[in-house]
Amino acid sequence: MIETFMKKEGSMMKRAISIFGAMLFLVLGLHMSSMESQAANVQPFTSTLDYSKAENWLYDGAYPENGVDVFMVAPSVDTKSENNSSMTDGYKKAFRNAMNQQQAIYANTARIYAPYYRQASLNAYSMTDTAAKKQVFENAYMDVSAAFKYYLKNKNNGRPLIIAGFSQGADMCYRILEEYYGGDGKEAVALRDNLIAVYAIGWPMTKEMIEKYPQIVPASGETDTGVVVSFECEDGNVTDSLTVPAGTKMISINPLNWRTDSRVAPRSLNKGSVTQDSKTGAITSVEVGKHGAYIDPNRGTLIVSNLGNIDDYFTIGGLFPTGSLHLYDNFLFFVNLQENVQKRTNSFLQQKAVDDAA
Repeated sequence: MIETFMKKEGSMMKRAISIFGAMLFLVLGLHMSSMESQAANVQPFTSTLDYSKAENWLYDGAYPENGVDVFMVAPSVDTKSENNSSMTDGYKKAFRNAMNQQQAIYANTARIYAPYYRQASLNAYSMTDTAAKKQVFENAYMDVSAAFKYYLKNKNNGRPLIIAGFSQGADMCYRILEEYYGGDGKEAVALRDNLIAVYAIGWPMTKEMIEKYPQIVPASGETDTGVVVSFECEDGNVTDSLTVPAGTKMISINPLNWRTDSRVAPRSLNKGSVTQDSKTGAITSVEVGKHGAYIDPNRGTLIVSNLGNIDDYFTIGGLFPTGSLHLYDNFLFFVNLQENVQKRTNSFLQQKAVDDAA
């Protein structure tokens, strides 16, 4: 979700985060109290954004020197709307700030395409009307699907593709796989053949999902392709969260040792946890070897070591419990993820060259 705030040393940053947390809690509290009355106002979208217009793309082929593409879907940044976002200047600014951080993982490897979309606001996650809540997310996906369809037809030009998203963006990535990548049709087969990987971080992939949609294939190693890379970070004390409710077991891969079992990856394998400028995305610090990790055998979440005081890590009040590191999923293992994007891409291109020569 919102990743424009992360842990930095110093009392000034901690005070700023505390102030933000109080303001966000107030915003959420005011809107959550009116969720039931607003639920009846959720109507299906009758049309999508027009993705033939440049104004509806945040990134439209950024880093054109790269030979493969990434289609990126933004996480939740809207703390104000009752359901779906409106395309206001304020919303676009928050959207842009968050994505400026996300894109840095992929910028060394791929040209980047990232559409604006009328996402589900944070308030939507607290809706008690199940049908209305479902509609909000279906509305958001209508835009994402339209953008992806336009991208495939007008922008991809046959280049190998990565699909990437964090939190709500990861949820939307799964929906793309469900809609476009299943079955034996010519187009679906071609899409699967051209898929480097999906980085769907911060939203759970489950056994039930892959049984229903066999095109959702969990990553099993460091360089396999056509697969989904997913994990969600916690401190080991969480039993229930918005992303991984109690009783849910997610399917994860450890970004330090690229294993899917619970073997501990020591922090010596961590090539860099980072902090970034919250507006530009510029990396402001890199700390090598700070955190290790292992996969929880019961919840399937990624348990992070050497955290220090857990209260120093910001959570979204009312949505995530203490011990959830959801906002830090990308930052804690940033350099490992960045390098893995390149490794999977190289693996894909090498195999493609062999196949083409056969």
